[in-house]
Amino acid sequence: MTARIGVVTFPGSLDDRDTQRAIRLAGAEPVALWHKDKDLKQVDAVVLCGGFSYGDYLRAGAIARFSPVMEPLIEQAKAGLPVLGICNGFQILTEAHLLPGTMLRNNHLHFICRDQKLRVENAETAWTSDYTAGQEIHIPLKNIDGQYVADQRTLDTLESEGRVAFRYLDVNPNGSNNDIAGVTNEAGNVVGLMPHPEHAVEPLIGTGRTDGLPFFTSILKKLVNA
Repeated sequence: MTARIGVVTFPGSLDDRDTQRAIRLAGAEPVALWHKDKDLKQVDAVVLCGGFSYGDYLRAGAIARFSPVMEPLIEQAKAGLPVLGICNGFQILTEAHLLPGTMLRNNHLHFICRDQKLRVENAETAWTSDYTAGQEIHIPLKNIDGQYVADQRTLDTLESEGRVAFRYLDVNPNGSNNDIAGVTNEAGNVVGLMPHPEHAVEPLIGTGRTDGLPFFTSILKKLVNA
């Protein structure tokens, strides 16, 4: 039976089609979810994709967090449903308190678009098991509200529990605390990151590498072996 992975589209989403394509390339079936949907159509996992949901009014992700689709998503994520938040999706997950911390405007106050080098810090989540801890990868990055911040106690907890999933290498592009590019919840089923793995799944696009594809093969293997 083919794994079904939902991709939520909000008004202002930009990368839903790219995410659906990445899921197909990994061998799963993408399922389109609309922000007004009140159920998740019995999907096995969900991706909150990048973009500027609701124009990022108030704060990035602040309005999307209250969309109808988020009610069942939050409930099921707490029960173990695998959820990946990419860029704006990461922002939404912090607004929904499914992941700790918050996102602020980049410390240089400019939009940034670049190929970013990362180190995989946690290869044991539902979305990272096809990587190895310490692996260095290149993933496209594009954001203006990408500065990850948290209080010192939260940062200490993330570091001590191995919940920093990815860290920026060579350059910190937005001033994120501890060079954090992505984090996971305690259970490892919810992961958020600012860079865009869906733009690094084919040699002819993005970085010219396929370093982002393991996100989608990881969750497929997780679901198949569940």
